[in-house]
Amino acid sequence: MPMVNANRTNGMGNSIWKRTGTLVLTLLVGILLAFPTVGTSQVEQSTGAMPAQNDTGAANPDSADASGIPTNPIEIAVKMKGWIVPFLLASVVALWFGIERFVVLRRSRVIPRPFVERFLQHLEQGKLDAESALALCEENQSPVAAVFAHGVRKWGKTSVEVEQAIIDGGERQVSQLRKHLRVLNGVATVTPLLGLLGTVIGMIQAFNDIAQAGAIGKAEQLAVGIALALLTTAFGLAIAIPSLVVYMYLAGRVDSLVMEMDDLAQNVVHLISAEALAGAPAPKMRLRAGGKSRSGKSESREVV
Repeated sequence: MPMVNANRTNGMGNSIWKRTGTLVLTLLVGILLAFPTVGTSQVEQSTGAMPAQNDTGAANPDSADASGIPTNPIEIAVKMKGWIVPFLLASVVALWFGIERFVVLRRSRVIPRPFVERFLQHLEQGKLDAESALALCEENQSPVAAVFAHGVRKWGKTSVEVEQAIIDGGERQVSQLRKHLRVLNGVATVTPLLGLLGTVIGMIQAFNDIAQAGAIGKAEQLAVGIALALLTTAFGLAIAIPSLVVYMYLAGRVDSLVMEMDDLAQNVVHLISAEALAGAPAPKMRLRAGGKSRSGKSESREVV
């Protein structure tokens, strides 16, 4: 049975990664196909005229670069040169892990309502024993089923023992739910700093080029140099802001899922503990995440 469950878990993980990869590649291809068209149309609408042509009827290449400031995504990428590579990598990483966490943290996957309702109902009606309840949890393979399974393994023990077993299993599931969220937080933290570094280096290079060319008095050349230097900051913020928003949203979703699993786990404790099976009222316990006692040890339960 453990080997079969492990294979099922690996299969589910592989399918999630495959679906995530497909979505990421589809979005990247769509962005690459749409950006040049959008950029060109915006330039044409803003100028209101076609590119200048020479006597032979061909477009004048010097007119497009008259200002020296890029106006569409392709020109921006060319002007940024090697600085575009880390930003593209950061975008792919944030997009990949963001989609993967959205898929993994679906409520229907973490806490499947049909399984939970059937499981608790059968426990209340006395239709399950320890072996059948454990087999049902292992068959479901959801995070809440894994938490229930840790408590079922202590079937008939005191409520404190069942509670501690559920706490241990819950901590493992919480770590799995929070997996890869630090990657999104890291992208949101590093990309603005990387953009600021590129801006500082770009401005130093721009002032150096102007000084060597003896064009200190030319405001246009100075403005172009500063504008190009600020591109890296713009790219860093454009990646960091969505990454931070996604990280905060997913972190809040994890917290809400943990609280819901906490409430459901309490029902299991009151149904399978020794006090419940003997007909005596069990002490009401409540799981707490992240609490610490004065001695510094984690304090994860509270008697009401």
